[in-house]
Amino acid sequence: MNSDKARQIYENLGVRPIINAGGSKTILGGSRISPAVQAAAEAANRYYVEMEDLLKGSGQILAGILGAEAALVTPGCFSAIALGTAAIMTGSDPQKIDQLPDTSGMKHEFIIQKCQRYKYDRALSTFGGKLVEAGDESGTSVEQLEAAITPQTAGLYYLAIGHRNGQLPIEAVLKVARGHNLPLLVDAASAVYPLSELTRYNELGADLVCYGAKYFGAYNGTGILAGRKNLVDAAYLHSFIGFELNPSRGIGRGLKLDRQEIVAVVVALQEWIELDHEERLAEHERKGQVIREAVAGMPQVSTHWDPDGRGLGSGVEVQVDESALGKTAAGVVQTLKAGTPSIWAMSHENVIRINVPQLFDGEETIVADRLRAALSS
Repeated sequence: MNSDKARQIYENLGVRPIINAGGSKTILGGSRISPAVQAAAEAANRYYVEMEDLLKGSGQILAGILGAEAALVTPGCFSAIALGTAAIMTGSDPQKIDQLPDTSGMKHEFIIQKCQRYKYDRALSTFGGKLVEAGDESGTSVEQLEAAITPQTAGLYYLAIGHRNGQLPIEAVLKVARGHNLPLLVDAASAVYPLSELTRYNELGADLVCYGAKYFGAYNGTGILAGRKNLVDAAYLHSFIGFELNPSRGIGRGLKLDRQEIVAVVVALQEWIELDHEERLAEHERKGQVIREAVAGMPQVSTHWDPDGRGLGSGVEVQVDESALGKTAAGVVQTLKAGTPSIWAMSHENVIRINVPQLFDGEETIVADRLRAALSS
């Protein structure tokens, strides 16, 4: 689809099209679909299928790639965490499945290191789980983790993305989990590169691992739950299709997926595995260089290339002398956002952040020209 037609689709809805220099943000639509993934989703529209067969067939392929016993496509990583939590609490017990979100009489507490608390751990309480903190903001010891375990503990939880000072490594958390015969649920949402990250947590022995499929080029609203077969099977019973096909009323009925989305997750992950990532990262740097060159020589501005090791959020940091320039970094970002087309970037203190992985070919030139104009005017 050409860019003019794409813009018109949104403008007809009263929505401004955006050039995304901000990153894989849910608020901006999350992901950039490749032509191959888009074509697969379009082709999948031609036939109906039994969704049970599609979920299980896709799960086998995904599990093989991720080094897990089983896998289930979910509507996002948040849903993968929520379904994984429900699976751990109920197993495949139909009475417990029917009972959620009422957790009376069942283990429902999940231990998290306090220094790992973050906004999205809300997913664990969606279906009745309760978070119990171990340690404090400065860190957690093995002794503190073990002391938090009670007869109500259903499992342990670990955030695999972004190191927090004082956190226990996953190996130590796994050892505690094994010592108390408790499952470990891992949020590995963006752990998709290096490719070894995709399999690392399953290979270490985590019981359930959750991924955001947008990070490897599937739709923004998709994810994967992977891990032990008995727990993935229990999560399936809670899924929208498990609700439809089984006597028990799984709590995840609202977490519905289209057949096109499920196909797209498989194709996107296969494409991601086969991709030349060195070329991908080099292309990011090339786009960054275009932006840097556009503002080179401006006396109030300096830049540097700030690569993200995963290649998901690499970008140009533009530091401005706000006093000499007569405008703030936040003001420049607002100018970019207010223009046509709207360009979303970020700022912190006196630094403008231009992320490049989500830029379509040619957009780096538009961003470069508009950034120079915003800094010069």
